[in-house]
Parts: sequence; C-alpha cells; structure tokens
Amino acid sequence: MDEVLLRSLTPGVLTVLVRRGADFAAAEDAVQDALVEAVRVWPADPPRDAKGWLVTVAWRRFLDANRADASRRRREDLVDQEPEPGPAPAVDGTLQLYFLCAHPSLTPSSAVALTLRAVGGLTTRQIAQAYLVPEATMAQRISRAKRTVSGVRFEQPGDAATVLRVLYLVFNEGYSGDVDLAAEAIRLTRQLAARFDHPEVAGLLALMLLHHARRAARTAADGSLVPLAEQDRGRWDTGMIGEGVAVLQAALVRDRLGEFQAQAAIAALHADAPATEETDWPQIVEWYDELARLTDSPVVRLNRAVAVGEADGPRAGLAALAALDGSLPRRAAVAAYLHERDGDLATAARLYAEAARKAPNLAERDHLTRRAARINARLNALRCD
Repeated sequence: MDEVLLRSLTPGVLTVLVRRGADFAAAEDAVQDALVEAVRVWPADPPRDAKGWLVTVAWRRFLDANRADASRRRREDLVDQEPEPGPAPAVDGTLQLYFLCAHPSLTPSSAVALTLRAVGGLTTRQIAQAYLVPEATMAQRISRAKRTVSGVRFEQPGDAATVLRVLYLVFNEGYSGDVDLAAEAIRLTRQLAARFDHPEVAGLLALMLLHHARRAARTAADGSLVPLAEQDRGRWDTGMIGEGVAVLQAALVRDRLGEFQAQAAIAALHADAPATEETDWPQIVEWYDELARLTDSPVVRLNRAVAVGEADGPRAGLAALAALDGSLPRRAAVAAYLHERDGDLATAARLYAEAARKAPNLAERDHLTRRAARINARLNALRCD
C-alpha cells in the first residue's frame, strides 16, 4: 500500500466532498473511512483511478452518515428535553439498534465504539478522544466493527452488559460533552429496565436520574461550568432525585451490588446533602472503596482521592493521589484542588494551568483557566500587601 499516494490524494478528495455540499468535519470523517477501506481493498484489487475511487467511497460514506444523523435527530425530536418519570412508552427501534451493535461477534470496546458512531451520532474524533487513542486507530476499529455486523439479522441477541456500557457512555457524552443525548439515554435505559429485571439496569437508571436532576445548576448564565460545591441546590429537580433514590433502594435490597449501583449510591449521597458542608464524605469514601473493588479503575481511585481529601483533609487526599499515574486524565485538576485547599496557592495555580491545557473540552478548559487566574490574582494581592 502506497501511503504517500494516499496522503497526497487526501486534500483533493476532501475538496471534492466539500464542493458537493459536505461540511468540513463530516467530509473529514468520510474521507478517513474511505482511506481505511483503501488500506483493506487496494493491495488485492488496486483501482485504475485512485482519486476517483476514493471520491466515490468517501461520498457514499458521507451520505450514509448524513442519513444516520438525520434519523438520530428525528428520534431525539420524539422526546422532550427533560424525560418524564414513570414507565417507558412502547419500545421503538432505537434500543434494537443498540443490541445489534452490541452483537456477540464484536469485542465490547468495538461494540461501544460502533454504537456511539452509528446510533449515538458522535464523530470518530469524539470517540477517539473518549478512548484516548488516535483518530485513525478509532476509525479502523469502527470500520472493522461495521464489516463484522454487516448482514447480521436484528433478531440475533446482543449483549445486555455491553448495551448498558454504551448507554452509560452516551449519557456521559450528553451530560458533559458537545452532543445533547442525556435525555435520549435515559429514555432508552427506561426501556431496557422494562425488558430486563436486573439490579444493575436499575442502578444505571438511578445514576442517570440523579445526575440529570442537577443539570440546570451545572452551568451559569454565560455557559461556564459551576462546580458541585457552588451549585444552587434549589435548582435541582427534587422529583427526579426522589425517583432515582427509590429506584436505587429497590435495586440495593436485592444484594447484587454492581458498579452502577455503587456510583448511584455516591450520587444519592450528594443529592441528599442540603449543603456542601453537610455531605457525608466518610460514607462516600466507603462507597468509592466498594467501587474500586468492583472495577479496579484508576478514574475511580482519582475520584476517591477527592473524597478522602474532603473526609480526612487535603493532605490525606494528596497522599491517596500520590499512588496514581501522573498521566491519568484530570489528575492535575484534582491535585490543584487539593493543594488549593491545603493553602499551597502557587502549586495550585500552576497545576490548574496545566490541567487547563489538557482539558478535553472548551467549557472545562475555561473553568480551569479561570481558577488559575483567580488564584494568581490572590497571590499578587498577597505580594502587594
């Protein structure tokens, strides 16, 4: 495969797609898919007109993606912005698509990536950022997954555990990312709960409800992030919190603890506190211990360090943080917060600036930059005194 040829043809193919009416980001995705297909096909069957072949395949990929995106928008229009409480309406075809993408012939990571791209409506770049891999690597993974499930019949069973994981990731992207899919994820999880009487399905639904209940308070009027400790709790949706707690309690009494139930229990403790200073941090640490045992996740241990810092003081939190890999995403932001609480403002300002440079989205970057600027202003004021 002549990679130099592919690289030389890419700008021209991209230009053709844009002239035909594709927006630049969508055209990039389509061209990337065509390049992946070329790597697979050309060694055995090289085309006579390489550029024409790439233009044809990329344009077809763009049209397929455009139709999928239009279909996703139509599904989103079927639901209100805020999901209604209570039993889910009759199941539509969306959940069935999730199960198709979670087909047993796929690895869990490939199934998640395929569903986020084909059904969730996320771009290859967004998914690659979530998995911390190069965009080309993710494009190849998605392309292989598409080929694997091509021709698979819808009635073939998928993996419910993988569908749960996908719904969790779609909700997180809708909750904190660029695409608003949180309400759709809740709607589909309600449908899944109606089909599967399992405490982890209920745990995921409870987790989503408890997080979504705080949504109105998460951003200020200018769009900036508002940390949990600074949120106006009067803006939290108490009805949704009550439903989430009830769903969680019904799941926990079945004594089959899983990671989504543990996460929901932590969210419930935050929701139950009338004010930040009244949060039951020792119990939250205990739940993080359970969650770490269930998942062995470094991200869980990172969040646990914050809870330890609140329960036992910032130096205890920093001691817990010291055991974690320095390259872990958001580690610098946690370290900055704990150093700020410990009174080491110079270190906190430096770490906030470092965390801002590594932030995964614009809102988080702006939030961390403002915190660094605020602390630097305090340091300058102290020097002037």
